Amino acid sequence: MFKRIGNIIKGIFLRLIGKAERANPEALLEVEKENLRKQITEFNKALAAHAALVEDLKSRAKKLDDREDELRAKTTANLKAGNRAAAGQLALKLKEVGKSHDEVAKQFEESEQRYKELIRARDVSVKEAKSKIENLSRGINDMKVQKATAELNEMAAGMVTEIGGAGDTLNRLEEMVEEERTKAAGRARVASDSMDMGEVELQESEQSALAEMALANFAASEGIELAGDEEGVSEGGEEEENAQGTMGPSVSE
Repeated sequence: MFKRIGNIIKGIFLRLIGKAERANPEALLEVEKENLRKQITEFNKALAAHAALVEDLKSRAKKLDDREDELRAKTTANLKAGNRAAAGQLALKLKEVGKSHDEVAKQFEESEQRYKELIRARDVSVKEAKSKIENLSRGINDMKVQKATAELNEMAAGMVTEIGGAGDTLNRLEEMVEEERTKAAGRARVASDSMDMGEVELQESEQSALAEMALANFAASEGIELAGDEEGVSEGGEEEENAQGTMGPSVSE
């Protein structure tokens, strides 16, 4: 009996929760977004730990590789020097280190592959979850539009008998809005007509002149010849030559 009562109470609570979810779909969607963010954070923490393991294996493999090179060089040197016993011991160590290096290198490759697979799985899962959330958001917005349209249609149907009063109110509101809009437009025109355009043009001319001076100074400091300066120099040179040619005979005379 107690179990049946418990089922009834549970059913009532579930029904209330279902009604609350239907009444607040945006809140439910936000909760799911937050859950997704938490899951991504936890997954990234685990992924960072795995990445640290991969880097550790990579470092160990590098050290063992260097150790192999060192032992190989020592073994070769002792063998050439005739120290066969020492060379033999070094060769044994080289063999052990090589075996360890192969094992660590294999673990590194497997861990690196696993890391890439986890990254790909995470990206695919997150992309799918985001797509679902976006679809739900669009669905909720469409639901709101449909509800609003239905409410407007119902209101319009109920206004059939009271259309006269509502029409008068809307007309008065339209007149007030138009009057305020006209006043604002008039004020904007007066303010625009009061602006001294001569002063504005003078400021623009001064700014243009300052910009040209700054550009000329920069070009001179950098040794750059401006196109306008070349023409001026060319014309100036021709005038100077003409002036010299004119002055020549008068001097000789």
